[in-house]
Amino acid sequence: MLKRLWLLFAQATTVGLALLFIVATLRPEWLGGTAVMAPTKQVTIQQASVPDSARVVALKTYAEAARKAMPAVVSVYTTKEIRRAAPTQDPLFEHFFGDRIPGHGGRVTGLGSGVIAAPEGYVLTNHHVVEAADEIAVALADGRRVAATLVGADPETDLAVLRIDARDLPVITLGSSDALSVGDVVLAIGNPFDVGQTVTMGIVSAVGRNNLGINRYENFIQTDAAINQGNSGGALVDTAGNLVGINTAIFSPSRVGGSVGIGFAIPTAIVTGVMKELIAKGRVTRGYFGIEPVDITPEIVAALKLRREQGVVVRGVQRSAPAGAAGMEPGDVLIAINDTPVRDTPGMLNQIAQLPPGSVARVRIERGGREMDLNVTVGERPVPPPRR
Repeated sequence: MLKRLWLLFAQATTVGLALLFIVATLRPEWLGGTAVMAPTKQVTIQQASVPDSARVVALKTYAEAARKAMPAVVSVYTTKEIRRAAPTQDPLFEHFFGDRIPGHGGRVTGLGSGVIAAPEGYVLTNHHVVEAADEIAVALADGRRVAATLVGADPETDLAVLRIDARDLPVITLGSSDALSVGDVVLAIGNPFDVGQTVTMGIVSAVGRNNLGINRYENFIQTDAAINQGNSGGALVDTAGNLVGINTAIFSPSRVGGSVGIGFAIPTAIVTGVMKELIAKGRVTRGYFGIEPVDITPEIVAALKLRREQGVVVRGVQRSAPAGAAGMEPGDVLIAINDTPVRDTPGMLNQIAQLPPGSVARVRIERGGREMDLNVTVGERPVPPPRR
């Protein structure tokens, strides 16, 4: 009897301990005390809650944006006559080539893209697409092919405006490139390799790209949308189908020039102003100082014992130019123009370019550790020589 009682007691104790362990683990508050737990490191994880509507937006088609923009994007065909060199008197050349020198003479054709920017027939494209062309033709998306005339070109931003005489033209809607952010989806539209109108998609990889050595005035939108030969002058549009840039260049390590996911477009913030000036007077007027600038570097700071690390050092001055006439000297550091700080060379060039020729600019400089102001009568920037 005693043995049976002991067995029942042992079983009851075992069951009770098991229940106590379960309650202490899952519901410690039932015990009316404070559970003692091993100390752990607290980690806060921010978990996004993605509603179904957001998933639909992320996966939606961009067909509507393409449908809106594509009719206003055209192909630009150019023809250039290459003059033959004078006949050679070399009998060896005459034996093999007669009066022709190989590689000289004949007609050269070129291909690019463009964007109809106004119902009056104005077409935006790149300067390098139509440079030195004898004949220019524009092929519209609806199949029409018409002759075009050059209204004006700006080599320093690589923009040009053409004019075509045609009715019922589809016109692109200009958007704001200043509203673009890295990661925004963009579409590139053009005629690569003359295969026909093509749309590629990518994102904005960077904004404000400069110091690339492509143009004199640079503020590029960088994108990974596929851009190839023939896309130059074509449209870069946002997801609403509005123009945000003119495709102008690609980075390619090969001579073929295939896309490697690094393309550059001129933003509409620049395009709009240049286009208006070209239409109004056939050229772009910019301010001019006549200096050779160089960015401040740690080496220059140490060599010239400068007190600042921002600004532009004047490496050279043309004595007959506006800056030289105002007393600017090599070694001066440009600090501000009309109270706007000068931070680097690209920014300074844009500041000067926006000054009206004939106006007087107040330029603050540092010379020999002392700041002073110079009054520079702004000149007009000379037209750059044509590229060869």
